[in-house]
Amino acid sequence: MLAGKRILLIIGGGIAAYKALELIRRLKERGAGVTPVLTRAAEEFVSPLSAGALAGVRAYRHLFDLTDEAEMGHIELSRAADLLVVAPATADLLAKMAGGHADDLASTLLLATDKRVLVAPAMNVRMWLHPATQRNIATLRADGVLFAGPNEGDMACGEFGPGRMAEPLEIVAAVEAALGGGPLAGRHVIVTSGPTHEPIDPVRYIANRSSGAQGRALAAALRDLGARVTFVTGPASVPPPPGISVVAVETAVEMDEAVAAALPADVAIFAAAVADWRVANARDAKIKKDGSGKPPALTFTENPDILARVAGLKAGRPALVVGFAAETDDVVAHATAKRLRKGCDWIVANDVRPATGIMGGAENAVTLITAGGAEDWPRLPKDEVARRLAARIAETLG
Repeated sequence: MLAGKRILLIIGGGIAAYKALELIRRLKERGAGVTPVLTRAAEEFVSPLSAGALAGVRAYRHLFDLTDEAEMGHIELSRAADLLVVAPATADLLAKMAGGHADDLASTLLLATDKRVLVAPAMNVRMWLHPATQRNIATLRADGVLFAGPNEGDMACGEFGPGRMAEPLEIVAAVEAALGGGPLAGRHVIVTSGPTHEPIDPVRYIANRSSGAQGRALAAALRDLGARVTFVTGPASVPPPPGISVVAVETAVEMDEAVAAALPADVAIFAAAVADWRVANARDAKIKKDGSGKPPALTFTENPDILARVAGLKAGRPALVVGFAAETDDVVAHATAKRLRKGCDWIVANDVRPATGIMGGAENAVTLITAGGAEDWPRLPKDEVARRLAARIAETLG
């Protein structure tokens, strides 16, 4: 799968750097060409001679090599590759990437490239969990950077937890997914996201507190597995991820029309918090007080049920239709009933009471409800929920 592919491997300075040597060997076994680049700190753990010998080419180290820089070697290195891999990706390297720093060869290559970047983080558990690192990770994911790991386990420092670098074969699998299209290559997935705004008059509307963060994360995770994603988003507070087809809408009716136009699809995921009702007598001009003390009378009408309509299609129904259920009480019971009522295959249910901090927050705690029953997932960052759900979708479609 990797025959003829060119990998620029940036080796960061951490004890996990020894795994990079095995990674070079595994990539070479699969036919890839590997060009190693070592940071100064990486040279404290592995030698340029070892990396270059395994790769069969010179290992690069310094930005100001006059022979190479006479022909802008750092630009050529950054763009001749099919994929840039950073392993181990230390907290310092992730911070440089997120901040756009370019003070050595590795960071300059990462800033100058026009190719996709895959990172395999490795650091102490406290460093991984630190808010600064998590902010940098969020920035990099939003920029389209791919992640392999980290895993959870024992570390060289004697602590246990997330931050252990993924094993070489796991990174190889991530490289193959990035370059070979991934398990969802050739599949079309529709994802709806965000709230809808239902107008009352030209300046007022009815909405909800959905940020669109979970839908955005799902679109990115499906994209990373090779899917062609059509992202139908309401006016969310988070931007859509790069590398997908975005259809921006305001109202539930517009979202329904956009979903219909995007069909056919292999999978349809309805993560948007669509308003159940809209104002039937919305005004063309701003409503003003009339001095009577009486509020204006608003007449409501039901919005289209997008999930039920797609799940009930007789022809052209997606192979997998996934709904979301935001509940405030009896979460599993209400969501289970919703799955049957709507006719969808899965429901992803969560508790959105204000005390949970989930709606509009960075984390989610969901229950996946299928025909086989209810499966509780732990509270996780929304990006991780998205990756787990995308992986389950890929496994189900085969």
